[in-house]
Amino acid sequence: MKIDAIVLREIQMPLAHPFETSFGLTTMRRIMLVELQAEGTTAWGECVAGEHPYFSDEMIDTAWIIAKTELAPRLVGVEIENGGKVPDLLKQVRGHRMAKASLENAVWELESVLRKVPLAQLLGGVREKIPCGVSIGIQPSPEKLIEKIETELAAGYQRIKLKCKPGWDVEIFEMVRKRWPEILLSCDANSAYRVKDSDHIASWDRFNLLMIEQPLWYDDFYFHSKLQARLKTRICLDESIRNRRDALAAIDMGSCGIINIKVGRVGGFSEAIAVHNVAAERGIPVWCGGMLETGIGRAQNIALSSLENFRLPGDVSASKRYWAEDIIEPAVEVSSTGEITVPTTPGRGFEVKTDLIQKLTVREERITK
Repeated sequence: MKIDAIVLREIQMPLAHPFETSFGLTTMRRIMLVELQAEGTTAWGECVAGEHPYFSDEMIDTAWIIAKTELAPRLVGVEIENGGKVPDLLKQVRGHRMAKASLENAVWELESVLRKVPLAQLLGGVREKIPCGVSIGIQPSPEKLIEKIETELAAGYQRIKLKCKPGWDVEIFEMVRKRWPEILLSCDANSAYRVKDSDHIASWDRFNLLMIEQPLWYDDFYFHSKLQARLKTRICLDESIRNRRDALAAIDMGSCGIINIKVGRVGGFSEAIAVHNVAAERGIPVWCGGMLETGIGRAQNIALSSLENFRLPGDVSASKRYWAEDIIEPAVEVSSTGEITVPTTPGRGFEVKTDLIQKLTVREERITK
């Protein structure tokens, strides 16, 4: 494959519903899209970096600069054997994993189109359908949260994940468990707690949670291992896992019993597959986390989630939960049993609405040799 040009676009899309975590409230997304032009066809990638460096040290504006000045020039005009070769081409640039993922994933997609195979198959996927859960942000009131959960359960989702933070945890868990004693329930703290809160977190065992996601520091294994030793509930690590080595260290230290794989957070499909594989070797289940993606990133998450060790419902949910109109067609839909069918057509399996993307674009840059 030889890439003729890479086009960076920033689009702006309002969320269908505000989404609040311990970091703050999001109502509008600024998103960097990557379009590869090669071999008479196009492929797309999406950068999941946020508007601010709160979830990670990346943000859309840093991703734009790095992609434009450092990453894209290393790919344009170069013969690339396959998507798995991209990390070596970009390795001189340290960090900036979300920016790298947007380009690498687009190359994988391009390869799947040119080879005329589904992206899921190219990645090594084996599942025809993937189980889906939802991530529910912090709500204006407990009553609103109950309404939200009722809506998502009625839609068929197999797992409910509640964002939590100090002051929005135990009373909420008690209320939800009283209403739904048997549902598959988990929580996500996004690093909102500290070691001094260990007794408080240990009390959550009584809520029969599937997992407690990233309760402590975003870059920690050690204190999570100490906390995990006190818990019956499995800790799931998210932000701490940047690559295969981190996954191996966390597993061997006993820091977690589950890993959330976000393809942007680990730097692209190649590293995501490597994390998946090492977790599978150690008997640790994984699931695919969401980053408020458009349909482009969502379609690529569906493909990744088809790998064998994605044994738990992920945050890959329907387009309508996030967008009044998505930038792909058809929109991603979830069945009444909480599943998404993995596309079997070449590429991502969804058409990109280029006219809508152009309408939403607020800046654009074309990189050529």
